[in-house]
Amino acid sequence: MVSFEMNDQKKIGLGLTGFGVLFSFLGIIFFFDKGLLAMGNILFLSGLMLTIGLKSTMQFFSKPKNYKGTISFGAGFFLVLIGWPVIGMILESYGFFVLFSGFWPTLAVFVQKIPVLGWIFQQPFVTSFFDRRRGKRVPV
Repeated sequence: MVSFEMNDQKKIGLGLTGFGVLFSFLGIIFFFDKGLLAMGNILFLSGLMLTIGLKSTMQFFSKPKNYKGTISFGAGFFLVLIGWPVIGMILESYGFFVLFSGFWPTLAVFVQKIPVLGWIFQQPFVTSFFDRRRGKRVPV
């Protein structure tokens, strides 16, 4: 079994990723504010690079099966930066879903262990949905 050591770099990376998600959420709440969305994107990507490493991040985004998601996410990132936040966020959302769809089963197992929220994810119809997809390998 592989142990996941939580060193200071990974802690900072998780913090930056969390702030990136927070800023992106605030940017959407404040009617697609391009400054908050751009800051959220930058923080999310830098946090991802610190959490899993630069080499793993580059390998993840440059896999042939991830090209569609990478191009969509990158084009959306560029559109947010030049001032078209609505179209950019639509493209980024699609790219994010395509890129990180392999992580949903792992996230489901984590959420099932949360005390109150886990009860919902432990219901038979929800667990059967995630069990069908659990056989897939995590993409990183």
